[in-house]
Amino acid sequence: MSTTKTIQSALISVFSKEGLEPIVRKLHEQKVTLYSTGGTEDFIKNLGIPVVPVEDITSFPEILGGRVKTLHPKIFGGILNRQDNESDVQQMKEFDIPQIDLVIVDLYPFEKTVASGASETDIIEKIDIGGISLIRAAAKNFKDTVIVASVNEYSLILDLITEQNGATTLENRRLLATKAFHVSSHYDTAIFNYFNTDDTIYKESIADGQVLRYGENPHQKGFFFGDFDAMFQKLHGKELSYNNLLDVDAAVNLIAEFKTDGPTFAILKHNNACGLATRKTISEAYSAALACDPTSAFGGVLISNTTIDLATAQEINKLFCEVVIAPSFDSEAIAVLQEKKNRIILVQNEVELPTRQVRTCLNGLLIQDKNNVTDNKEHLKTVTITAPTEQEVEDLLFASKICKNTKSNTIVFAKNGTLISSGTGQTSRVDALVQAIDKAKAFGFDLNGASMASDAFFPFPDCVELAKKAGITAVIQPGGSIKDELSINYCNENKVAMVFTGTRHFKH
Repeated sequence: MSTTKTIQSALISVFSKEGLEPIVRKLHEQKVTLYSTGGTEDFIKNLGIPVVPVEDITSFPEILGGRVKTLHPKIFGGILNRQDNESDVQQMKEFDIPQIDLVIVDLYPFEKTVASGASETDIIEKIDIGGISLIRAAAKNFKDTVIVASVNEYSLILDLITEQNGATTLENRRLLATKAFHVSSHYDTAIFNYFNTDDTIYKESIADGQVLRYGENPHQKGFFFGDFDAMFQKLHGKELSYNNLLDVDAAVNLIAEFKTDGPTFAILKHNNACGLATRKTISEAYSAALACDPTSAFGGVLISNTTIDLATAQEINKLFCEVVIAPSFDSEAIAVLQEKKNRIILVQNEVELPTRQVRTCLNGLLIQDKNNVTDNKEHLKTVTITAPTEQEVEDLLFASKICKNTKSNTIVFAKNGTLISSGTGQTSRVDALVQAIDKAKAFGFDLNGASMASDAFFPFPDCVELAKKAGITAVIQPGGSIKDELSINYCNENKVAMVFTGTRHFKH
């Protein structure tokens, strides 16, 4: 039997009619018998095209307020029969079951209804029964039946029936079946996640993936699964790479710590801040952030917590950078930043980010709650005789926000609302501290009176001793070591202020 099938009959029952008309007209032109239900039946009739109500096949009306329309052996028999199976052929004749070659159906908008904040009653009513059954049946029988399960496939089916005069190949039908099973599995996942309260069960389905130029390195394939357009309006520049996206993610999470602060600008490289400052104007904040480490800033990702104006854009334009992000840009600023054709310019939208983090690990996944604790004054417990000054408290909290978003082990130095330097991703906290000191000296920063943040406690006093000798006068750390007193005693003897937060901020 030929694997190419010509469509002679179609069942059409959709929630959304957008884009349906040209398909219906083309099927009518090709003398395809159309079956339909409810609103779709009325839609087809209003086009002046004949349509057979499903009730004429089933001899049974829609019942239960439309909950049951197509769930009938004569409908599913017409979809599921195997045309090369003699028993199926005989039963089709015996029970007067019409052949259905094409099924066009979509699903009630369950996810949109949930997102709208609708009542549970309304949400439950948007759990599709007939539609999902039709999709699965037609997709299962793809050898004989064509399934179109989403408006996203309307252009594909229209092209196929137009170019092939109503015929489809086995490859065509298998492709459409694959897309249909994607629709049904995504739908079921959304419903499950609405009901699920068991954190030990994880299901996720993202409908649209984006192919990236490559992964972390050119020999690796890369993909992004997410709604980038919901988060950003891209104004200019080349396509974002895998590494760009990781840096953008780090930048967004970092600047969120300073959302309610004064004008703040951050520069990131390889997911870590290499410059960050808060000032009276965003232009001043950018200049101070850049001065922290102008070497690392080359090719970095830049982000602001407020509008980027012309003065700031003119300064940014002197630097080679991959991405510039802000909640808004002055029109003159955009014109300047667009002078570099590959520079990516993103307007960050107000979007709720996931509350959990997921990453691959061994032969499975690691999932955790997002670190949503930002240290504030109420968290601070002064554990030394010397208390931090008001300015030092501000700098300690400033440094802590950066520390939280920097790879462990890390040490961060800050002074007067400016990142002075940091030691990042070291296997020893002492190494991180030494790295931060050396980096500050290399760029000519005076650490006298600076504040220090650590992402975890000090098991020995060596770190506070090195910090004091470098000029540090205040320290913030979580505390919790059985040897906390060793560091506290050193600070007391040397008039260094130390506060505990009670919260560790490891970032691996």
